[in-house]
Amino acid sequence: MTSTTLRPTPVAAGSRPPALRAVGLTLSYDGRRVVEGLDLDVPAGQVTVVVGPNGCGKSTVLRGLSRLLRPAEGGVRLVSDGADDDVWALRPKEFARRVALLPQSPPLPEGITVVDLVGRGRHPHHSLVRRWSAADDEAVARAMRATSTLDLAERHVEELSGGQRQRVWIALTLAQETDIVLLDEPTTYLDLAHQVDVLDLLRELNRTHGTTVVMVLHDLNLAARYADHVVALRDGRLVGSGAPRELVDESFVERVFGLASRVIADPVTGSPLVVPTSTHHQTGASA
Repeated sequence: MTSTTLRPTPVAAGSRPPALRAVGLTLSYDGRRVVEGLDLDVPAGQVTVVVGPNGCGKSTVLRGLSRLLRPAEGGVRLVSDGADDDVWALRPKEFARRVALLPQSPPLPEGITVVDLVGRGRHPHHSLVRRWSAADDEAVARAMRATSTLDLAERHVEELSGGQRQRVWIALTLAQETDIVLLDEPTTYLDLAHQVDVLDLLRELNRTHGTTVVMVLHDLNLAARYADHVVALRDGRLVGSGAPRELVDESFVERVFGLASRVIADPVTGSPLVVPTSTHHQTGASA
């Protein structure tokens, strides 16, 4: 069991450094502190899933990591290729060439086709002297192949089903070709089959390309199944972090969610599987 700590996990000698590091990160909305003094390392080349009860600050942390919300205190550092940069010291396009974000409900332009929307992921790579090129066409095609959206290229995005639309948004994110991808609730509004489909896609992206994936999920069982590294928040503070099999047990579920449960091995993956308990089930009362 990983001990509860508010300090960043030390990087072992010879291991890769974190991709992102939050140090004393405090985030506020309208003067109200939502995240307080967070120290957090996001392991490079792994899938990290942020979990916790509603209102605990999961999405706020993602906004802080992605530069959408300026810290009230502390900061976020981008660590890669020997560099260690304050994210707010980077130009927006430079940051966007290194980190991609898919928010929970991205605004959808009216009347846009799938291929044009995915192409917007190439904007950080353009400048006054560097315009659209064959390399951009290839990047868009790769992203659409990876998400099985090539056959949707000329369709309007608003005509698509929820599962298709989510794949298109992920294709836009992949077309940005960053080493780090942040996703806020990528399975929202999807049925279970499409949730698994999207999470399989993100896990494959990580395994094939070594992309660092950070996502917020509500479902703890899906988090335990797909994450290499789980980060648990409660009331804007870090409760624990670590590999799911080391972290997730009955005590962890009680501390994070206030929920009594049994934690067993998932019969398919061997990852922790949380089975909630209740007074009704404990007493064996009939429905």
